[in-house]
Amino acid sequence: MNKKKGFALASSVTLLSSAFLAACSTGEETDSSQGSTNEGSADEAQVLNLLDSSDIPSLNPTLATDAVSFNVLNNVNEGLYRMDEEDNPTPGMAESHEVSEDGKTYTFKIREGATWSNGEPVTANDFEYAWKEVLNPDNASQYAYVMSIIEGAEAYNTGEGERDAVGVKAIDDQTLEVKLTAPADYFLGLTSFGVFMPKLESFDTEQGENFGTSAETTLYNGPFKLDSWEREQGWKMVKNEDYWDADTVKLEEINVKVVKEVSTGVNLYENGDVDRTGLTSELVAQYQDSEEFSTVVEPTLFYLQFNTAVEELNNQKIRNAIDKAYDKAAISETLLANGSIPANYLVPKDFVTGPDGKDFREANGDIGGYNVEEAQKLWEEGLKELGTDKVELELLNYDSESAKQIGEFIKGELEKNLPGISVSIKQQPFNNKLDLENKGEFEFTFAGWGPDYQDPMTFVDLFVTDGPYNRGKWSNEEFDKLIESAKSSTDAEQRWADLQAAEKIVLEENAISPVYQRGSARLTKPYVKDIVEHAFGADYSYKWASIEGKE
Repeated sequence: MNKKKGFALASSVTLLSSAFLAACSTGEETDSSQGSTNEGSADEAQVLNLLDSSDIPSLNPTLATDAVSFNVLNNVNEGLYRMDEEDNPTPGMAESHEVSEDGKTYTFKIREGATWSNGEPVTANDFEYAWKEVLNPDNASQYAYVMSIIEGAEAYNTGEGERDAVGVKAIDDQTLEVKLTAPADYFLGLTSFGVFMPKLESFDTEQGENFGTSAETTLYNGPFKLDSWEREQGWKMVKNEDYWDADTVKLEEINVKVVKEVSTGVNLYENGDVDRTGLTSELVAQYQDSEEFSTVVEPTLFYLQFNTAVEELNNQKIRNAIDKAYDKAAISETLLANGSIPANYLVPKDFVTGPDGKDFREANGDIGGYNVEEAQKLWEEGLKELGTDKVELELLNYDSESAKQIGEFIKGELEKNLPGISVSIKQQPFNNKLDLENKGEFEFTFAGWGPDYQDPMTFVDLFVTDGPYNRGKWSNEEFDKLIESAKSSTDAEQRWADLQAAEKIVLEENAISPVYQRGSARLTKPYVKDIVEHAFGADYSYKWASIEGKE
């Protein structure tokens, strides 16, 4: 949600959805019976019914930025590799690959017989074309930065280099060569992410701006294909019989209904109309003893992002004060009560380990935290520097049920603990909220991010000066140098140290105010098997899912 989100993120509450800035990757859909080898009975309908709290913003890999889009793309399309049930890269459109001795050149062998849903073969050119379209400065892709590890990518994207100089080349129809600026262990997994999906040039050109805006103007090469898509109502995916590994796919149909209210989703679940739903804190107590209840903590972070173009929020002490003035534990443990944990960090816990084998969080720990007395001291100093005793701010928020509760809680805490502050709340549908954030038309916003790949960089480099997701326009020269160093470093230990130092700067200056690391409480029907929940990239894979034992 977002991922994560990526993951760009919508609500943490959710109806087991993926509505968030992505990453990737920040969504919800579950951990039901992962690793099972159930085949599903031949005589029972292989139909899965799901909920999401937001419509799909775009199925164009060039333009997609959120977890809803990336989650659908992951199931109707396929990159060079796909993340498997254990979050390891497994061959997709590429049946194999080779890596040069220096770790900087990857050569992929494209699978013969792989086809698009219109019958055209999938070729190496589909990847070269698609990736360069993401980097094409005319397309203004917000996710182009994630390809900066590719030789010549950043230069082309910023208008300082040529398209032909980008290190992605179709040697022939079945051979794709990719040259990196530095070795990157996470690169193979990154090729499974939505931005790296292929596109058939002739179809893309034919559809133009309509590409990825409807079921008919989208092309598919994955386990499923979109059969229908009604805006703000839902969509239907059906098995892609032309998929190279169609024998593995058991589900014949996946129906997704857009529902914003959790209570409505629970009613649909109880009536047997849907097979999974998320729960709010009020409902956890009611269902927590059910065998259909489960919780999970995800590597997805929700936070307040400050727009430093706003005079008051350009003051570091004001930002520091806001971060310390509300009780994050109360949000996680009382308002959500779904396994979420309070966050005083940027890179989530239990997400990635370093060269020393230790979790990233172990070295940096918590940075900042709830402290009303210190918040009031910083607030008073900040007001004095601004020459005022009053501050009026507008909080941009999602329009989901739990996001509303969180926004109201933060407003109440700030107005109680920071004398002179007045907070109004602007709730918007997911797409509208993304648009306002992209345009910088907000003062501070409740946002989220899920990881696009398994590396701290997917969180930390969000805040480089003029970065596409640095919507608050915060800037720090030392931070930028650390990120640049980490991206070019071949020394794993030094790279890790640079990333940890960069995270500290972000949080000490409060470019954002972390709120919580997302957990989700959910109900899943016992006959739903083998939905794979990913820790990064897209949220869910339905390739291995099935229905078994439904009465």
